[in-house]
Amino acid sequence: MRPHVELIQENDYVWHGAELVGGEGRASERRLSVDEEDGSSSLRIDFHTRWGRGPGVHHADTEFYVLGGSMTYGGREYGKGAYLYVPKGVPAESLVFSEGSKVLHYREYGDAGFDPGASRRDDAREEVIVLDTEAMKWDAVPNPGPMPGLFIKYLHVDPATGFYTRLVHAQEGWTDHRLAHHPCYEEAYTTQGHMEYNFGTLDLGTYFFRPARVKHGHFTTQEGGATWLLRSDGELMNWYTQNEWLRWGGEAVNYGPEGGRMRWSQSSHDLGPAGRSDRDHEELVASVAYQHSQGEMDAPFVPHGTGTDKSLIAIAKALDAATLQGGHGHDHAHDHDHEVPAADWGADPASLEHANERTDRLNHNWGAGRQWKQGDPIPAPILSTLPVRSRSTGRWSGEGM
Repeated sequence: MRPHVELIQENDYVWHGAELVGGEGRASERRLSVDEEDGSSSLRIDFHTRWGRGPGVHHADTEFYVLGGSMTYGGREYGKGAYLYVPKGVPAESLVFSEGSKVLHYREYGDAGFDPGASRRDDAREEVIVLDTEAMKWDAVPNPGPMPGLFIKYLHVDPATGFYTRLVHAQEGWTDHRLAHHPCYEEAYTTQGHMEYNFGTLDLGTYFFRPARVKHGHFTTQEGGATWLLRSDGELMNWYTQNEWLRWGGEAVNYGPEGGRMRWSQSSHDLGPAGRSDRDHEELVASVAYQHSQGEMDAPFVPHGTGTDKSLIAIAKALDAATLQGGHGHDHAHDHDHEVPAADWGADPASLEHANERTDRLNHNWGAGRQWKQGDPIPAPILSTLPVRSRSTGRWSGEGM
């Protein structure tokens, strides 16, 4: 399983010699994210010379997307926007990248191995896909979220697993005011534009890999819209949360004066408006208004750090519920014992799990994707208050988390 990488600029990665087995030429790679368990990886590659490789078979499901330069596959040349998908075990034809080409390269469920001249493996499935994505038209996303303005180009969809790769474009002003989590992982590289959200700024060359069920959101798309190459290891269902709050704290044994004990506590409300601009706020409010115009039930958008701290309201409600459960609406002394009532925080997250969700080979990893179908319980989200990596060109905060 890959770690959570949330909004890191590719310029913050170091270059390595590219691991392109069986090829001739020079290239360097930035390792955007790597799964050390099964070899899966997402890479940004620069070709310093012409690079080529003959026919053969990959050890992993393999994808290339040309950001700049050209790719020649099977003798036919493609320019910017070229996309190549070769399933593992399926013979690939000769492949060439021109000097200076800049490419996204993905390997899934396997390592960088390549067997020159090999024939199709018995367990191979699917076929090679080659696309000129620049010539493809944008289609409206079937489920665009809270408002129109989201478009898609499907590049590859695995009919057995639902794994899919696509280009997604959000037009300027497209906004989603709700926090979301998904049953699958979500990975994206920004190829154009500018978007703001709670984990930072998505602009050209910004990348994230978000495991399944990590809560994220409050998107606002800026000038010129934004475009990503986006991948998921299953169908991307949106499970939304509103009126969100988070409070954490404890007893610190060495934080106080002279290292003494002290209690501390902080809520997402304490983080303040988190750098949201007036335009951001207007767009998020407009997203709610659009939902209302469609007859949908939706809560108003209130920026964190303004209004009443929602965590305090939740605590007060839980205490009231505990008092009522205990059968005491008074505070005078009494001499009989009774069980301490449990505070009511709403649904127990364990009650939202699939009955069999923790029994497969990935039962140790909550962030691993799971098969999900309509009617199944929606599992509780994983809250990431500080991503493993977060160094975008914009701000980062825990807003909404």
